[in-house]
Amino acid sequence: MTFAPGTSVALREVLRGRIWAARPLLVVRDEPEQLMFYATVGARWMAPDTTDRADLIRTKATASSWELVERTWNETHVLSFTWPGAGHAVLHFWDEGWSPLGWYVNVQRPLERFDVGFDSLDEDLDVVIEADRSVWRWKDEDDVALGVELGLYSDEDVRRFRAEGARGRDRLLERERPFDVEWADWRPDPAWGLPVLPEGWDRLDG
Repeated sequence: MTFAPGTSVALREVLRGRIWAARPLLVVRDEPEQLMFYATVGARWMAPDTTDRADLIRTKATASSWELVERTWNETHVLSFTWPGAGHAVLHFWDEGWSPLGWYVNVQRPLERFDVGFDSLDEDLDVVIEADRSVWRWKDEDDVALGVELGLYSDEDVRRFRAEGARGRDRLLERERPFDVEWADWRPDPAWGLPVLPEGWDRLDG
C-alpha cells in the first residue's frame, strides 16, 4: 500500500501501546527508497496535555496514561525527508511567508506503515543546521539526559541516537540525494489544501 501525493496521513507517536501524539501530514513522495511529507501552518494535531519539556519527559518515562489535547500548528512550513528503516528524518523549515529558516534532524523510531499513516516515536535528540548548511549543533541534550536519569533511555540508546543524528546531518552536509539540489524554492501543490487526521487515526491494533 502506498499513498498518493496530496493524501492526508497520520504520523502517530506510539508509546507503551498508547498514542502519544498524532500529526496530519500531506504526502509528497511515497516511494520504496524515499518518503517525503509536508506539515503546514494551520493544521490541527493531537499532543499530550502539557507544554513543559521536563514534564513531557517525566510523563513519557513513567506514566501509564495521559490525556491528548488538540493543538494548532502555527509555527512553520515543514518538508520532511525520511527513508524506510531510518531512525531519523531530515526537516526543512520555512516561516509563514516562505523564507527559509533552516534544517533539522529529528531522531525517531523508524516509520511503521499502517492503513492511514505511519507510526514512530520521537527520541528527543535533534540536530539544528543553518539554512546554508554552514553551522550545526545538537539540540535537546538536556531532555535526553533527563530521560537517562528517569530510566527512559540507556547509555546505549544515547549512543544510537547520536549515530542516527549524525547520519541525518551527514546526508544533508555531504549533499547525498535528494540534498544534491536546493529545496528553498519548493512549494506544495495549491490543490492539496490543509491536511487533516484521517478517520481511523486513533485506532490501534489489539
